[in-house]
Amino acid sequence: MVKRAGYAAIVLFLFLVPLFIRGQYYLHILIVVGVNVILASSLRILTTTGQFSLGHAGFMAIGAYTSALLTMKLNLSFWVSLPLGGIASGLLALIIGYPFVRVKRAYFAMLTLFTGEVIRLVITEWREFTGGSTGLLDIPPPNALIIPGLLSIGFTSKESYYYLVLALVLMTLLFFYRVERTRILASFLAIQQDDSVAESVGIDTTGSKVLALCVGCFFAGIAGSFYAHYILVLSPGSFMVLQSIYVMVYVIVGGRRSFSGPIWGALILTFIPEVFRGLKEYQPFIFSGILFVIIFCLPTGLAGLPYLAGVFIRKLGRESGGVT
Repeated sequence: MVKRAGYAAIVLFLFLVPLFIRGQYYLHILIVVGVNVILASSLRILTTTGQFSLGHAGFMAIGAYTSALLTMKLNLSFWVSLPLGGIASGLLALIIGYPFVRVKRAYFAMLTLFTGEVIRLVITEWREFTGGSTGLLDIPPPNALIIPGLLSIGFTSKESYYYLVLALVLMTLLFFYRVERTRILASFLAIQQDDSVAESVGIDTTGSKVLALCVGCFFAGIAGSFYAHYILVLSPGSFMVLQSIYVMVYVIVGGRRSFSGPIWGALILTFIPEVFRGLKEYQPFIFSGILFVIIFCLPTGLAGLPYLAGVFIRKLGRESGGVT
């Protein structure tokens, strides 16, 4: 009960944030944080099976371009193209999933890395359809959200985009929170420990890995769809391999064993480059340094800090009690 009240307080605070932040720039940063939280959380579900993807930016690109092209070419509503962008990414993951998940860890990561690059190169070369390296311009913003007699929200301000991405983040986290409390996650964790043992107790290891990949890529596509209609311009350069690596860093730094780990990783590592904007060109080096520190000094990630702090305080208490 107390935990639920805490969650409710956090959600209420998040909805009140625009009342305290007047600068549009800071709202933009919070919107980017929201996109990164979706990406990091969607990647974490894949890591629970022991697989690491370095092609998440490519699947984000599928969702972004699918949604943008559906609204530009077919005049579909954003509210229709948004889930279709996620579905397109999930379907591609399903197509490549069965052959890909048969390989182990490092080889799987390499295959996803190549897949992400192939997606980006296809987008770059398919000029007639995707605009090539020039990209897509004048992507329409989301259609106004109208509930007759209640409200009408037009997406003409950062505040409206903030609330939209907040709703998407909450739905994403709620979905993964529910997954955390099902046998599905237990199956994923068993596969992470040992494929052979998991199969011996009746777990479909191949199907489970494909499911994790499809779910993760679906939400990456959702993030891409929102991104396209927020930025209103797309180019292949937005979906480089480095972006996929950053998402992986969010997960590892935050703590992939914890549900809240990707949230903390995305939040802190999105803000750091903005706080030190003069050092933004050194962002890869800064992230590398943070990653090394976390791996060697804090293997449970930032999410493990409260537990370690508690252990340290109890240890000090015992030592001080012994001295007296």
